[in-house]
Amino acid sequence: MAGRNWAWDRPRAAVTLVIMRDDETVMLVGESFIGEGAEAAHINTMLGDRAGPVGAAWAAALASPRAGHTAFLAVLRPGLPVKPLTLFVNKAPIAGDEHGVLTWGAAQAGVAGGVADAVADSIISAADADELLLVAAVWVNPAARDAELVYRNNRAATREALRAGAAGAPAVADVLAGRDFPANPYYTAAPDAPDIPDTRAAPDAPDTRAAPDAPDTRAAPDALDAPPSPPAAQ
Repeated sequence: MAGRNWAWDRPRAAVTLVIMRDDETVMLVGESFIGEGAEAAHINTMLGDRAGPVGAAWAAALASPRAGHTAFLAVLRPGLPVKPLTLFVNKAPIAGDEHGVLTWGAAQAGVAGGVADAVADSIISAADADELLLVAAVWVNPAARDAELVYRNNRAATREALRAGAAGAPAVADVLAGRDFPANPYYTAAPDAPDIPDTRAAPDAPDTRAAPDAPDTRAAPDALDAPPSPPAAQ
């Protein structure tokens, strides 16, 4: 949406979080959208134990590359992967050399920096960083051109998504309050939009009106012949 900076216009609590817990595993899922235009960053994060479902998903994604989507470890620089070890998964298939450079270059650097920021700011405990794994699903628009903006937006969005996951935001009450008018950078539901009519055809109702009596067209049986009249008196 042109002219709107989603990094600042929406409330900080307006991020998606799902927490799933059992006796042994923790999964924190967060979302953040930062920036505007082609250089905006949209990050989804999934953080959890190596031995839990996040660990299984992390290993499966790394071992199963697909055409246009090759997951890789995010590094602060070659030979220095960020911790928690972070699997960078590109949402948009690589559309050409320039898009590839932005994805593997500026966006990767931004994600790695955002993870390190989250540890430095105690959003993720440094003591737990070696035991956790992170999956970061990253949107880089093929139309993006400004590497510095891609870097800054992805760094901020990664930290914000992890903050959301750790905080348990949003509250269910906030979700219910916002459900009538969803909005995102590509579409905003109009507050005065009329209710959508139900255009499904109703099944034909049975006709319960009483049918008029039909005339009885059955042939009447022949009447019995009457006995002959007695002869007239002579």
